[in-house]
Amino acid sequence: MENNHQTNEAKEALLHYKHGMGVFEKHMPDVAHHFHQFTEVCFTEGKLTQKEKQLIALGISIVAQDEYCMIYHTKGCLDQGATEEEVMEACGVAAAFGGGAALSQAVTLIQESMRQLQ
Repeated sequence: MENNHQTNEAKEALLHYKHGMGVFEKHMPDVAHHFHQFTEVCFTEGKLTQKEKQLIALGISIVAQDEYCMIYHTKGCLDQGATEEEVMEACGVAAAFGGGAALSQAVTLIQESMRQLQ
């Protein structure tokens, strides 16, 4: 029962983000369109794989303390086949830059999100 509730928390956060983006798109359609175009190009596979790009984005979101992006990019990492060890390594690098605040997110929100989204 508890696992089902936990699963819903990460998915609910992603739905909340999508809803917010939908509202933003209604008010600022040109900005939203160009933002989506830009990020789509940024995450297109090039010299770096999509998995590597998601791991980088996860690390940045941890240092920036952006919980929605942490959950979103944890899912992105998992969707691109990242292992738990790869995600934790990215979290370690983020902690090297972000200190205790980044590490606290890695040992709580990121690990919980991985369990909920797998």
